[in-house]
Amino acid sequence: MQIYKVGGAVRDRLLGKPVTDIDWVVVGATTEEMLAKGFRPVGADFPVFLHPKSGEEYALARTERKNGRGYGGFIFHASPDVTLEEDLIRRDLTINAMAEDDQQNLTDPYHGQRDLEARLLRHVSPAFAEDPLRVLRVARFAARYAELGFTVAPETLELMRQLSESGELEALTPERSWKEIARALMEDQPQVFIEVLRECGALKVLMPEVDALFGVPQPEAHHPEIDTGVHTLSVLEQAALYKQPLTVRWACLLHDLGKGLTPEEEWPRHIAHEHKGLKLIKAVNERFKAPKDCQELALLVGKYHTHGHRALELKPSTLLELLQSFDVYRRPQRFEEFIAACEMDARGRKGLEQRSYPQADYLRGAATAARSVAVQPLLEKGFKGLELGEAIKGERLKALKAYKAAAPA
Repeated sequence: MQIYKVGGAVRDRLLGKPVTDIDWVVVGATTEEMLAKGFRPVGADFPVFLHPKSGEEYALARTERKNGRGYGGFIFHASPDVTLEEDLIRRDLTINAMAEDDQQNLTDPYHGQRDLEARLLRHVSPAFAEDPLRVLRVARFAARYAELGFTVAPETLELMRQLSESGELEALTPERSWKEIARALMEDQPQVFIEVLRECGALKVLMPEVDALFGVPQPEAHHPEIDTGVHTLSVLEQAALYKQPLTVRWACLLHDLGKGLTPEEEWPRHIAHEHKGLKLIKAVNERFKAPKDCQELALLVGKYHTHGHRALELKPSTLLELLQSFDVYRRPQRFEEFIAACEMDARGRKGLEQRSYPQADYLRGAATAARSVAVQPLLEKGFKGLELGEAIKGERLKALKAYKAAAPA
C-alpha cells in the first residue's frame, strides 16, 4: 500500500499558495485493507474513505471509462493493480495531475510542473472531453489564477469549444453547475470565468441571456465602455474588488439582462429594461436552482437598480415603496446588499471606477428614518388591523419627507 498526496494540495504548494484541502490516493490496496485500518467508507460510486483520525478523504487508485451522457455516464474500476499514473491520467488538468509521497518526492507524468511554470491550464488527455463539467472547472481555474498570469492552452480551449457545441453541457445537473458557478464568482477575478466561458461558446449554451449582452451598446454619456457585456464584466470585477458576498455578485451578473431584449432600432437607449429583464433573471435563477437569497436579491436589483442610482431625486412616496419592497424593517441586510450592488454597477464603468456614490449613505439614512417610526403610540391611539398598517405607513412617509427636506442639496 502506497499513499500519495494529489491534486490541488500539490499544485498550490508548488505555486507557494496556502494549501487548504488535501486529497489522498491509495495505490495497491483493497477495500478490505482500508476497512481493517479503521478507514470509514463514503460514497457509493467509487471507493473513497475517511481517515479514522483526520477525517481527510483517501481514494483508492482508479480508472474510469465513459459509457453514457453527463456525470453519471462513467464506469469506475478500482483495484490494487491500478497504478498512480493510471489514476492521474483521468484528471482534468496537468497542474492537477501531480502527486507527492510523504517525502515530497514529485510524481509528474503529464508535465504539470512545466505547465505551472508556463502559466498554462492544459488538459491531461482527450478523456477531458468526457465530463462536460470540466468546461466550467477550467473557466473557474482561469479566474482563480488570472492574477498569476495563467491562460487556457489553445488546444484545451478547442476541446472546450467542441464540448460546448456537442450538447453535452445540457446534461449537467443544476446542482453541479451552480456549485462551479458559485465558486467561480467568489474568486478574485470572476469576470475571467465569464470571459473564458464566452470564448469557448459555453456561455451561449449555459447563460444565453448574459451572452446576448455583448455587442449591445449603451449611451456613452453614462457608459463610456458602451458595450453592455463589457459593463457587466466590469461590475463583477468591482464586486470582487470590494469583497462582496455571493448574493451581490450574482445580482451584479444578472442586473442588466433586460438590455439584451432591446430592439436594435432603439439602441443605445434601453427603456424599461429593468422590468423586461425580470423574466430573464427568473429563468436563469431557476435553471441553476440558485439559493433563495441569491434569487431574491437578483430580482430586486434587476427591478430597482435605477431607483438606487436616482435615490436623491426620488419622491418620499417612491422611496417608501422601495423600502417596503425590500422589507427593510425585518431584513435590513438585504437592503444593504442592494445598495452594494447599485454601487458596484455605478463603479463598473470605464474611467469611473473611483467615483463617489452618495446614494449609498442617502438610502441608508432613509431606511433608518423609516425604521425610527414607533408603533406603540399608534397602538395607544387605538389603531389596529389594516388601519394600523395605514397609520404606520403614513408616519413613515412623514419621516421620509422630513429626512429628504433635511438632506443636503
